[in-house]
Amino acid sequence: MAESIRTPAQTEPVADTEIVEPQPRRKGFIVAAIAVIVLISAGIWWSSTFTEDTDDAQISGHLIQISSRINGQVLKVFVEENQKVKKGDLIAELDPRDYEVAVENAQAALDSAKANAVAAKVYVPITTVNTGSNLRSATADVTGAQAAVSQAEQQLDAAKARVAQAQANYFKAQSDLTRYKPLVERDVISKQQYDAAVAAADATKAALADARASEQAAADGVRVAHQRETQAQANLKYAETGPQQVALQSARAKQALAQVEEAQAKLDQAKLNLSYTMIVAPVSGIITRKSVEINQNVSTGQNLLTLVSLEDLWVTANFKETQLRRMKAGQPVKIHVDATDKDYSGRVTQIGGATGSVLSLFPPENATGNYVKVVQRVPVRIDFTDLAKEDPNHELRPGLSLEPSVRVK
Repeated sequence: MAESIRTPAQTEPVADTEIVEPQPRRKGFIVAAIAVIVLISAGIWWSSTFTEDTDDAQISGHLIQISSRINGQVLKVFVEENQKVKKGDLIAELDPRDYEVAVENAQAALDSAKANAVAAKVYVPITTVNTGSNLRSATADVTGAQAAVSQAEQQLDAAKARVAQAQANYFKAQSDLTRYKPLVERDVISKQQYDAAVAAADATKAALADARASEQAAADGVRVAHQRETQAQANLKYAETGPQQVALQSARAKQALAQVEEAQAKLDQAKLNLSYTMIVAPVSGIITRKSVEINQNVSTGQNLLTLVSLEDLWVTANFKETQLRRMKAGQPVKIHVDATDKDYSGRVTQIGGATGSVLSLFPPENATGNYVKVVQRVPVRIDFTDLAKEDPNHELRPGLSLEPSVRVK
């Protein structure tokens, strides 16, 4: 009897333990598995519906080739390979002595040009006054010369009249002498009268010669007066060019001012060349590919090193052509960088104008019989929206891999 009572008490609880207890655990596992599947499906749906991402992306930036703008010998080098520099920091210094001499020469040339300009400017009013005075003087000289010509011509006419008078007196005296000669021989007249006639004839002859000499002198005076008039006329014509002379002097003054500007430009260029002896960093970045050394002779345009800019960075992401259907400029982007394992914010800026294969060095030729369609990729530019705040220590570098996720909805 005791055995029949113990057996049900022992067997029934065992049967309940084996059948009832496992059911809640199995249901929990099933619910959890379903929840995980739902979450994964929701994540896939969300990602495929609201975002577009790719792992074919990298950071792009400016690689600035630092070169010399002048010829010279390197005097000092202030940077090392992989050194960080800030905008305006000295990179290298060239020997400035040749360019200091060039500045001094240009300064001297400028001072000389300024002096010439001042002198040319002063001569403009002087030329104006002188030409006016010369014109008035030349006009008066012409008037005087014309009066002298008239007077000389009158004197010539008077001399001609005196010659005619002296010639008439000479003929009369000769006639009287001819008549007196036979009379004195016959003693009709006295010897004294005849001598007086001879003396009168000689006097009229001398008077005739004097009158002719005076006529010749008057003729020469007329010729000289005409020559003076011609000279006065020439001086008047030259004086009448006064306005042109003033204009010429004004042009010379302007030319002198232009030479001052030219000399100033040469001085500015010389000072620029002198400033180019100090080679500075145009932007903040990291020095790489450094090839400049002390005492090295460099020429214009010769590359000295490469400066990797750490400020103006962007993302170049190569999306599949099927991902571009809903993508457009201005959409927000979450950027995950592998090197820093951080997320950064960005925005789509530009979508490339051609696929990467077309832009490659050797574009593919698809005009073949065995063409296989391949999904193409298009470069998309993504700009960081707050890089200064999210990357204050400049941890990002051009070329780093990343995964951008574009919010398309």
